[in-house]
Order: sequence, then structure tokens, then C-alpha cells
Amino acid sequence: MLEIRHLETLAAIRDGGSLLEAAERLHLTQSALSHQLRELEARLGTPLLNRRTRPARLTTAGLRVLALADDVLPRMRATERELQRLAAGRTGRLHIAIDCHSCFQWLMPALDAFRAQWPEVALDLSAAFSFAPLPALVRGDLDLVITSDPQPLEALEYEPLFTYEVVLAMSEANPLAGARHIQPEQLADQILVTYPVDKQRLDVFTRFLDPADVEPAGVRKAELTPIIVQLVASNRGVAALPNWALTEYLDQGWLRVKPLGPQGVWSTLSAAVRSEDMDAPYIKDFLKIAREVCFRNLTGIKAVQRDSKG
Repeated sequence: MLEIRHLETLAAIRDGGSLLEAAERLHLTQSALSHQLRELEARLGTPLLNRRTRPARLTTAGLRVLALADDVLPRMRATERELQRLAAGRTGRLHIAIDCHSCFQWLMPALDAFRAQWPEVALDLSAAFSFAPLPALVRGDLDLVITSDPQPLEALEYEPLFTYEVVLAMSEANPLAGARHIQPEQLADQILVTYPVDKQRLDVFTRFLDPADVEPAGVRKAELTPIIVQLVASNRGVAALPNWALTEYLDQGWLRVKPLGPQGVWSTLSAAVRSEDMDAPYIKDFLKIAREVCFRNLTGIKAVQRDSKG
């Protein structure tokens, strides 16, 4: 009666905390997920989810199926990876560049997990802040680039990892701390602290300030996220950063964060790969591991919704 998809459904409900989030992780609509769950409950003759609570909670039967999922799914995925290694050979090269300053938080655990599964793949990582990594990927100098700034290069494909909100961080003493959300003109008298990259690669300019024809009072650059946070916390500027990169600092009460505009500014982090390499088993496995690590370690991110062709 139980199928792998049922185990994945129960695990997604537990990990996501709601049917909506579970549906997004499984790339299903909420109604399709609910139908699948009710069909399984009818097969088993017992409810798996207590829908009277908010949020809905797994019943005793649901927890028993979840325990099975926690036992079976990791073993199944480990076997799949072992079969991939046997089918594709155990060697390869994966030279990665990151085109964003705040990726280390989730990327290093992902690389550690990948090394354990593919020990004979030559793995290398570089920070691509000071050069253009996508042309290097086309040339073959790199094998994968983590970027939120895709370029329309014919030889490349972009595999989305997750979407995230770009939020404005400020100190408690900043007058903007009392706003519900930030309007572009409110940054006209603020010092904007950014990473040392061209403004055309920063969403706060291309998708928020530039369309409104607004410039901040000044721009101050810093290499590292902790330094940016220190500057912001001491009220020496504001910074537009990924929501997930600020979680640990918000827990310490150093900052306030506000959406950019009433709808917020959302961006997608993707992995760029040469089209010819998209089907390489170890690259596909790295993308799978990276997504798993992201959703396990980061808060405030969302799965990328794919259309029926995706």
C-alpha cells in the first residue's frame, strides 16, 4: 500500500511545517498533495494528518509512516548515488565558482556531503567576486557557477536552487526601522553598504532603485557579510541582503529588516552548468545535495515552482 512518493510526502510535511510548503517542495499543487494524502489514508483506513489543528499535525499513524520514511529514504538515496557512481565511473571534475558573497553558509556543508558521496571527483572552489565566471564556465575553466545573475549565454543552462527575498537591514536607531516596508525614495538620504561588485549585479539597484530613478546618499563597500552587519548595526548605513543570510544576526537582536516595497524583491539562486554536462551523474547529484542542504540549513527560502514542461 505504501509507495516511495507517500514516504516523501510525509517527510515534506514534517520538514515544511505545512501542506503548502510541502507541496512547494514536492513541486505539486496543494490540492494535488491533499488528494494524494486522502487517497493514502483511505488505503490505510486511518488518518495520517490531524487537520483540526493549526498547523495540521501528523497523527500517531502518520508519525509511524514518517519513521519509516526517515529509515528508507536516506538508504534509497544512498543506493541511487552508489548506482550512479557505478554507471558513470567514479572520477570526474567539478570546479565551482560562487558569484555571491553570502553563499558559504550553505555551500560548505553541501560540498562536504558531496565529497563523501563522490570521493574521486576532483572538487575545487573559488570566489568569483573579482572576475566574470560565466565566460570562464563557457571556456571550460569552470564546471559550475552559483549565481543570482544569469546571463543569456547559448552554451549554458541554469538550474534553480531556491528563491529568496532581498530585504533591507538597518539598526534599531535608524528612522526607517519604524516603516512597514521601504520605498525607493526613503534611501535617498541613506548610506547603502554593499559588496564590492558592480551595481548592475545588485538587485537593490536594478530592481528597486534604478526603476524609480533614485540614488542613495552614498555607497560604502565591504567584502564580508559580518563586516556589513557591523556597519549596519552601528547605524553607519543600511544594506540590502538575502533574508537567509541575516537569520543569525536577527536572533541576536542587532538589526531590523524590512521588505523592499510592498511586494518585496525576490530573487532566484541558480547553478549554471554547460549544456553538455547537465546529464553528468555527479553534477546532477551535486544539485540534488545542494538543494537538500539549502532547505535543511536556511530559513526564509522557497522552492522554485516549475511549469508542466519543467
